[in-house]
Amino acid sequence: MNPGVGGGPGAVAGTGLTDVSYSTNTANALIHLYRAEVGKMTAYRQRLDMTTNWSVVTTAGLASFALGDATNSHATFLFAMFMNYFFLRLEARRFRTFEIAHHRVRIMERFFYPAMLGDRVDPGWHQLLLAELSKPRSPMTRADALGWRLNRNYLWIYTAVLVAWLAKLDLDQPKGWILEFPEAFSLADIGSFPGWLVFLTVGVFYGYLIWLAARAARTYPLEEG
Repeated sequence: MNPGVGGGPGAVAGTGLTDVSYSTNTANALIHLYRAEVGKMTAYRQRLDMTTNWSVVTTAGLASFALGDATNSHATFLFAMFMNYFFLRLEARRFRTFEIAHHRVRIMERFFYPAMLGDRVDPGWHQLLLAELSKPRSPMTRADALGWRLNRNYLWIYTAVLVAWLAKLDLDQPKGWILEFPEAFSLADIGSFPGWLVFLTVGVFYGYLIWLAARAARTYPLEEG
């Protein structure tokens, strides 16, 4: 049986859980649970926005500092990349907590309310909700959470940081200079740390971010099937 697929408003009430199947206390408890979980989702939605704002403000501040004076090192942008990854991981953790509440809300929206309105649903749906309440777990893996937040916000931020970093390397050179490889790799030198290794590290890091974004699940788990 495909859970949540009902026979419409005119379905036979006796074939599944309906409003008759719930006591007043049970229905009220589920309604209050629904309201609490929606409130939790709203709070975590604000926390997600807050983390993104931190990332944008930090990136803008570091970029202004690095580009504001030719003597300021391009390594500032490498630090911006690190800070944005810290914010990304923090936001992904919050997103997974957000999804716990979201998962419970979707369970009730797909089963409880249709049943109360007379639609046929899987009579064992409450076991799914009980499992979520007894052992809370996010329906999304850490890698998927990172990928989702990258796709929605952080790839744009990382693109801006990369473009600004390359612009900084170019602006630090005298007018009329000609880009030639492999000498151009020396533009990214940081002290005794060779520029080619800096470029390689940044390239591998961005490749990792693109891989995370590409592999992230496109479908919310409860909507599958």
